[in-house]
Amino acid sequence: MNAVSWGFLPAIHSISSNGGRVTFKVGDKVIYPNHGLGIVERIEEKTILGTTCGFFHLRIVGNDTTVLVPVANVDGVGLRKAIEDEEVERIFGLLSDGRIDNHQNWKGRFKDNSDKMRTGSIYDMTDVLKSLTFLAKSKSLSFREKRMLDRAKALIVSEISEVIRAKAVDIESQVDSALEKCFVVKARNVARSAARAKTAKAAKAKVIPASAVSAAAPRRTAARAS
Repeated sequence: MNAVSWGFLPAIHSISSNGGRVTFKVGDKVIYPNHGLGIVERIEEKTILGTTCGFFHLRIVGNDTTVLVPVANVDGVGLRKAIEDEEVERIFGLLSDGRIDNHQNWKGRFKDNSDKMRTGSIYDMTDVLKSLTFLAKSKSLSFREKRMLDRAKALIVSEISEVIRAKAVDIESQVDSALEKCFVVKARNVARSAARAKTAKAAKAKVIPASAVSAAAPRRTAARAS
């Protein structure tokens, strides 16, 4: 008697996610954290030693491999639908907005970025890409951070190119341009903040303290009396 048997599940399967209902069906584009964009090719059930479990068969686009994700563990691994076309513009807006998380402590920075990568959220990966690319302009990244930077960029490019059906090389060029704009905007904001601080300091230096005014008053009165 076989310990393992397979059977097809219905083409559509609903799961709970963030309090709502998410539907995955054959042909859907989904994101598997740290693996990238995949296509749901089959939804089957597998019986192992009397226990029956459902599985999504995903073809990972980046390397054309197949992975099996248990239906019951979808929330645990962070499987999600790919972004919609209208979200692409928002991603490029975030890539170029000049806001960059910059942790000085390597250990804290690596932990925060690792946590963001594990969520599988393209918005979290955008933060990682911006911060590590900016950091790489001023210092050499460790091997682990360099690998994380390359991974974040590859996953973002892969998802956007698949969603809008564009060549990955073209999307990568647009991502690079957005990042350059981001750094220009940040430099401009830093310069403006420094200028405002300098102006405020100069204005403060020109203000005569009240104590100095009160101390000078008796001297002026004495001078008039003499």
